[in-house]
Amino acid sequence: MMTYLYYALLTFNPEGQVEVTFPDLGFAAATFGNDVPDALHMAHDALEGYLLTSEDYNDKLPDTSDPRTIEHGKDQFLVPIEVNTTIAREREDEEKERLHLAKAVYKSKSPILTNPKDIEKYLSEDDNKNHPQ
Repeated sequence: MMTYLYYALLTFNPEGQVEVTFPDLGFAAATFGNDVPDALHMAHDALEGYLLTSEDYNDKLPDTSDPRTIEHGKDQFLVPIEVNTTIAREREDEEKERLHLAKAVYKSKSPILTNPKDIEKYLSEDDNKNHPQ
């Protein structure tokens, strides 16, 4: 697990969308966006998914090309996309933990309280039930 950098090739298509490919990866991580910011977000997401899967299967990843050697037309441009798979895996683990906790709360039928006064009242009522005077 580590940090990777690959160059995304962004191409404007006739529908106004921005297509994204990674020349070093073929079409394995191809995606698109409705505009440049969306395409950059989707590029990061696609590359992250590709790299996580490659690590899981111990696939050999290609070296990153020198951007000066990647051919592109005047309606295309290159953007470096960096992914840290260690951070991505930590984020996945946190999401799994949140889902696990949400399921536990749902199964326990405990109320979900967000207001501090409601939490204090709930705990006070629960304490009175368990410790009658």
